[in-house]
Amino acid sequence: MVAVVALLVVGPKRLPELARQAGAWVGHAKRFVNSVRTDIERELQSEELKSLLNDQQAEIRQLKGILSKTQAEVKAEMWETEKLAKTIEQQLGASAEQKRPEDGRSAPESGAASLPNDATAKDDAKRFTGG
Repeated sequence: MVAVVALLVVGPKRLPELARQAGAWVGHAKRFVNSVRTDIERELQSEELKSLLNDQQAEIRQLKGILSKTQAEVKAEMWETEKLAKTIEQQLGASAEQKRPEDGRSAPESGAASLPNDATAKDDAKRFTGG
């Protein structure tokens, strides 16, 4: 119907040229629409990427918080362990000082060789020989 009206209005001589111009305009319009569509798609993709990036940054912040909490817990446990070790060392030191031989001699220091003095050696010899 449109073609018949165009033929009557424009005439048979100018119709092919008008069809070419109309085709060019339609081509330009299609390219423009495709360009706009690709721009919109790129924008949507960039919005999706921004959303994904924000989600990942939130997860990273959450993981940093967990790591900080764990680090604080480990430091507290280390402090408690060091405190307990010092307490045990102090108790062992006090226990070693309290345990002394019954004959009044002091306990030998660690690593030192214990040599009896002459009086002690004589007393030991008397007890051994019975005299």
